[in-house]
Amino acid sequence: MEKIDLKKERKELYSASAKKCAMVDVPEMNFLMIDGQGNPNTSPKFQAAVEALFSVSYTLKFTIKKTQEIDYGVMPLEGLWWSGNPDDFASANKDDWKWTLMIMQPHYVTAELVQQAIEKVVEEKKIETVRKLRYEAFCEGSAAQILHIGPFSEEGPTVVKLHQFISENGYELRGKHHEIYLSDTRRAEPSKWKTVIRQGFE
Repeated sequence: MEKIDLKKERKELYSASAKKCAMVDVPEMNFLMIDGQGNPNTSPKFQAAVEALFSVSYTLKFTIKKTQEIDYGVMPLEGLWWSGNPDDFASANKDDWKWTLMIMQPHYVTAELVQQAIEKVVEEKKIETVRKLRYEAFCEGSAAQILHIGPFSEEGPTVVKLHQFISENGYELRGKHHEIYLSDTRRAEPSKWKTVIRQGFE
């Protein structure tokens, strides 16, 4: 049985310093994705989307382990966020947020396997939200990132710091606000939550 640590293979993308911003070049990768809108703290659709992503991702993991004898850890939840006002991400205004939640998939996952996993989750767990998932490539390109430690509600200064770093280096913001959730928020204390904050630039 081959064991693979995808986060270690992509260490520069799935870890970051909490003290300073860094520039990264993010290559094209494949993701399970699902779209939504509204405050993530109060939206049932947000929680349903998270459940759908992890249900299919774990089904794919166990399928790959059984059929290809490759064991890997499911990657962290990620979120692309945007609204009509970029300043919303440095404030507490969440009602107008739009989001794409996603989980990166290794190259041995195919569109056919994804569709089989979706059907299996619908049949066995009755989670109809998985039918809204899509499987596609995403290439972020040039970006800057920093690690935020603490609750999501206190991300504002970290986001401002990242935006200033990009501006001070002569670039302009491009693309959507990107977060990578490294902690299990169900178990860890909010003060210890670790989130990679990433922003594309040009």
